[in-house]
Amino acid sequence: MRIFSGFEKVAEIRNPVVTTGSFDGVHIGHKTILNRLKMLAGNYGGESVLITFHPHPRKILYPDTAGKDLKMINSKEEKFELLRKAGLDNLIVVEFTKDFSKTTSEEFVRDYLHGILRARVVVAGFNHHFGFNKEGDYRQLWGWREKYNFEAEEIPEQEVYNETVSSTKIRKAISEGYIQRANAYLDHYYMIMGVPEDYNAFAAVPFLKVPLTDECKLLPATGIYAVTAVAGEKIAKGMVVINMLPGGDQEVLLHLLEDQPGFKGESIKLLFQKMIHGMVMFDSINVVPELERARADIKELIY
Repeated sequence: MRIFSGFEKVAEIRNPVVTTGSFDGVHIGHKTILNRLKMLAGNYGGESVLITFHPHPRKILYPDTAGKDLKMINSKEEKFELLRKAGLDNLIVVEFTKDFSKTTSEEFVRDYLHGILRARVVVAGFNHHFGFNKEGDYRQLWGWREKYNFEAEEIPEQEVYNETVSSTKIRKAISEGYIQRANAYLDHYYMIMGVPEDYNAFAAVPFLKVPLTDECKLLPATGIYAVTAVAGEKIAKGMVVINMLPGGDQEVLLHLLEDQPGFKGESIKLLFQKMIHGMVMFDSINVVPELERARADIKELIY
């Protein structure tokens, strides 16, 4: 997958099949769009292209309201990993600014999709809007097909467990600790990527601390979770404690259930399986027995 920072650095793309959006979570609905991109790209002898935005538009447009406390399912690195795994050919990451937000829907199509990319097909997700004041939609794309020489296609809404999938619902499930529900919506494991460091709070149950790479990364509810830790070819069962710090910040602590060298100081992925235990009070005299019970419960899980 090629990654471009903005349109000005885009290299030549053969018969681009293009979609746009945040794609936070790269959930099952996003994967439906990506799979259609790949199929169309094959049909037209072209390449799949996603235009995404950073920071999230709500962070710029509504910094004191809807964007103020918005947390993202994925860090940039995690989203890139998931898009690469999904088979996307080209990712264009556009810096979203106040000035860019004033781009009308037709300007976006005329100047970028047609003017720079020469899009062969433009694919829109169900109910997707774009451009200034979200004025652009699939109806407009369909009407501009001949003017800007592309085909247009809309993807219907995707459902899981008879509920419409959305990044908002996934964020809610994660923040409340319903990891298995979130995983079903995502069609993959909720993940945290990072580089573990020493954390020597409990000799009886040794932990590594996993610093976040993105301050806007959404973490699950405080508690203990069963995870799979992956570092290169190394895989191990693990226990993650999402701990609440004074002041309201959270930290991610990893305990490996097996003695596995090479995880500290190396980039890892933590794939969350399920919540095992609710909030843990680290200043409680019972914390070590609670951690050991959770550790035993996780060892019995088949995953």
